[in-house]
Amino acid sequence: MEINVEKLKNLANSMDNARILVIGDLALDEMVYGDTERISREAPVIILQHTYTRYILGGASNAAHNVATLNNGKISVIGVVGEDYHADDLRNAFMEAGINCDSLVQDKHRKTITKTRISGSCSHSITQQIVRIDRQSSEPLSEETERRLIAYIEKQIPEHDLVILSDYHIGTLSDSVVKAVINIANKYSKKVIVDAQKDLSKYVGAYSLTPNLPDTQKSVGFYLNTKEDFLRAGNVLIEKTGVENVLITCGAEGMVVIEKNNRYTHIPVFNKSEVFDVTGAGDTVTATYALALAIGAEPVYAAILGNIAAGIVVKQFGCATTTIKEILNTMPEKICVEV
Repeated sequence: MEINVEKLKNLANSMDNARILVIGDLALDEMVYGDTERISREAPVIILQHTYTRYILGGASNAAHNVATLNNGKISVIGVVGEDYHADDLRNAFMEAGINCDSLVQDKHRKTITKTRISGSCSHSITQQIVRIDRQSSEPLSEETERRLIAYIEKQIPEHDLVILSDYHIGTLSDSVVKAVINIANKYSKKVIVDAQKDLSKYVGAYSLTPNLPDTQKSVGFYLNTKEDFLRAGNVLIEKTGVENVLITCGAEGMVVIEKNNRYTHIPVFNKSEVFDVTGAGDTVTATYALALAIGAEPVYAAILGNIAAGIVVKQFGCATTTIKEILNTMPEKICVEV
């Protein structure tokens, strides 16, 4: 089936009108760089001479960052931070990206989710990651923190056009928080898009799920190799959760949209030969897909825009973002999908 490219362009040009709320495991990627100096006398480890530190929005924060670059900052986040210096670093990173972070709940018993990567270079052209340090809290949210989160959710959802639940399974999206988000969103007729890696059945009442292929297979309990497999899997998830559609991302094989009316659409990858780094590409898909749905795009058209956006960011290293202008410049003159 051939896609109306002019319609797709018009949708892309309108995405910056949507206001998006991201709720989930907000994280900070702290990138520490240094030059290799020598081996320590204290232990057989490398001594690095620190050169600079870079902060990148990761986890659910990356989904928000992708939205921000596409809709000129019409984006807010809700999540939990600790009483530590990384909370300030995360806030500063949000503000620099033009993201409203006024609804962060501070919990002194939890750590701000931070992934510190320490990298060293022995020449101007080669940089090697040496170690990664993860800071996060694994225990469930306290009742007080849940209550404060839900209070922010009740206040913020009516002010936005669509909600993204970005679940990295670090604890923010407890069962109570998820139920509150979906109930409040449905009350105000706001779509909820879920980007989660597991426990998909707990998102009953959301509008759409965006799992990748391995997580879909784990959730439904069988491999997806044929059109019939994808239809069966999509229908299983739709029946379990009541969502209207499921977007399954399949890496180099593109993506598949399964809709409630038993409609199957396979969207191919448009730049298969230019993939450098898929880090964060799922967040790019979800952000673009959500923005398009928020302005009234059909799920297949929204997914195609997400596919094009992901094709741009995988050409770059690390968590990257794109813009509407780049999407328009990269859009193929002819797009065909399999139905």
